[in-house]
Amino acid sequence: AADIVMNLDERELAEILWEYGEERASRRIARAIVRARETGPITTTGELAAIIHAVMPARRPGQIDPATRSFQALRIYINRELGEVEDGLAAAEAMLKPGGILAVVSFHSLEDRIVKRFLTERSGGAARPSRHMPVTEGPAPTFELVSRKPVAPSEAEARTNARARSAKLRVARRTEAPVAPRPTKPKRRS
Repeated sequence: AADIVMNLDERELAEILWEYGEERASRRIARAIVRARETGPITTTGELAAIIHAVMPARRPGQIDPATRSFQALRIYINRELGEVEDGLAAAEAMLKPGGILAVVSFHSLEDRIVKRFLTERSGGAARPSRHMPVTEGPAPTFELVSRKPVAPSEAEARTNARARSAKLRVARRTEAPVAPRPTKPKRRS
């Protein structure tokens, strides 16, 4: 993380904060980081948090720390977490026997979006490219959704386990259909 904070240019740093942290102030924060490192190295998480706090509005009661999204973005980017989710889903699809249950718990919207798209696509619910084009048969669905909506924690569970408050559980059952080959995507930088 220190290498990224100290070496990436402002544009690349802003892209990471936007893409992986969904940080609306990504450009402002990246600009502040680049300015701060001109005066000396940023060596602690406290220093980085202070730089971010300095360019963000004051935190309101009940609001998350303004640096949270930036730290999340750096962690997700460095650990290649979203790619790991995609790889894990594909591996589960290939390994599960017909009737097997896939249950996935996601803790933030980026992960949940990947899981939701995967299950929608693999259950035959992907959107058609155009309503004017003829329907073409794609591969047979490899999953059937157990429920369309994710299962969220109850209020009582969220009260007793703060980490559960953002969790979403999505469940699908493996069908008899063979696994379709995965489309190749350009590799993300790691």
